[in-house]
Amino acid sequence: MAAPPLLSLSLPTTRLPPKASSFSPARAASSAQPPPDGAGPAAPSRGDRFLGTQLAAEAAARVLAPEDAERRRRRREKRKALARKPSAAACYGCGAPLQTAEEAAPGYVHPATYDLKKRHHQLRTVLCGRCKLLSHGHMVTAVGGHGGYPGGKQFVSAEQLRDKLSYLRHQKALIVKLVDIVDFNGSFLARVRDFAGANPIILVITKVDLLPRDTDLNCIGDWVVEAVVKKKLNVLSVHLTSSKSLVGITGVISEIQQEKKGRDVYILGSANVGKSAFISAMLRTMAYKDPVAAAAQKYKPIQSAVPGTTLGPIQIEAFLGGGKLYDTPGVHLHHRQAAVIHADDLPSLAPQSRLRARCFPANDTDVGLSGNSLFWGGLVRIDVVKALPRTRLTFYGPKKLKINMVPTAEADEFYEREVGVTLTPPAGKEKAEGWVGLQGVRELQIKYEESDRPACDIAISGLGWIAVEPLGVPSSNPDESAEEEDNGSGELHLGVHVPKPVEIFVRPPLPVGKEASQWYRYQELTEEEEELRPKWHY
Repeated sequence: MAAPPLLSLSLPTTRLPPKASSFSPARAASSAQPPPDGAGPAAPSRGDRFLGTQLAAEAAARVLAPEDAERRRRRREKRKALARKPSAAACYGCGAPLQTAEEAAPGYVHPATYDLKKRHHQLRTVLCGRCKLLSHGHMVTAVGGHGGYPGGKQFVSAEQLRDKLSYLRHQKALIVKLVDIVDFNGSFLARVRDFAGANPIILVITKVDLLPRDTDLNCIGDWVVEAVVKKKLNVLSVHLTSSKSLVGITGVISEIQQEKKGRDVYILGSANVGKSAFISAMLRTMAYKDPVAAAAQKYKPIQSAVPGTTLGPIQIEAFLGGGKLYDTPGVHLHHRQAAVIHADDLPSLAPQSRLRARCFPANDTDVGLSGNSLFWGGLVRIDVVKALPRTRLTFYGPKKLKINMVPTAEADEFYEREVGVTLTPPAGKEKAEGWVGLQGVRELQIKYEESDRPACDIAISGLGWIAVEPLGVPSSNPDESAEEEDNGSGELHLGVHVPKPVEIFVRPPLPVGKEASQWYRYQELTEEEEELRPKWHY
């Protein structure tokens, strides 16, 4: 039986009256006026309106929240600094960008060699022409300007090298800062935080093998830590090392592995402090257990006697567990002797063997120092204005620089006659004619209170130091010696002349030699002070 059909009902629809809207004369007037930027083709696009809104918001943010604007400015600086981070196509020996245009300049590679290495993705294995010359003993300088060198070839300024390190403070890295023990004050980099930022620092003292024989490294370590505390530099620890004898290298490697935590490791220091030699010693030590470090030895940075060998950060694959090792350009400082002498005279400033004390007057002479002047090569003059009869000055520095003593009344004439001849560097009359001279003078009044130890050291930036011993010469008269020691205190007057702008530092005496362990006094510290001080190792 068929189902009945469904019925559809159609209901009438009713329209509601439109809602009444309130009338606004101002709205009507605004709608009647044309857009201020025009209509049709002249009307602003959606992009123009969006850009205008953004610019207005940024302007308001600068007015209402200046700290936000400062934060944005710092971010822009960080992006710019990171953009200056060097590319990978650089010489593995010096870090200079590879180039094929200028044959005499750093980073030069023959075009055919460059194309071949680039085609096979082997640019990391390329050594530039300058590095090949340096490896064969040639003195090829490249750094001039403020802190660079007045002679030789100059392809880059000291300021440009410092600028290449500006990105470091924005990196999350572990900084290994190197200081030369022979030039401790001159190579310290007092403003190292300008480069390192807030990154942790391990302090490494290099070239301890150059200290005089029988030096107690316990005394040296305590002396260095005390100096670091006075300079208010917060470091993780202090290591005494020698890249030549490998003293202390294992301890540095162990701490780096413990503290790097996946971060990159940057070796930082002033020019010619021994960064490349230190990296070579690290790789040689690590190679016994680490195959990555063993492979990295084949393409390690070039070592040479020329300060400024490294011209750009050099990336080294040295660690198994993440993070890379970087050799960085040395920071060239205008207050060191290397910044004022000719490039040809640079080797004379580098000690080649263990330092030996050179004493004036010697033990077997009765000549007093008062009224005399001592010349240390052509670079330093010391006028002894007032001193005890047994006062002695002991020189520690390069053996190539001879020491001469003349009466102060004849010192000016002697220097003018002998500079470039007997008093070298500068070596040769031609260099002496353009020599800046000893224009910087510092008058020193040195007080001493103990007769059984040096009163202080006079450190010459970039050269070495002079130990001032008020009662250093043994007396042949025991009664006279006892009387002087009973007095126990006094004052010495010296005038020290150096080239401008070389700096002179007066510091506590560095405890070197066999006798130093007898007169050196360790600091008496509370348990809290001992805990806060960085530990030293060797």
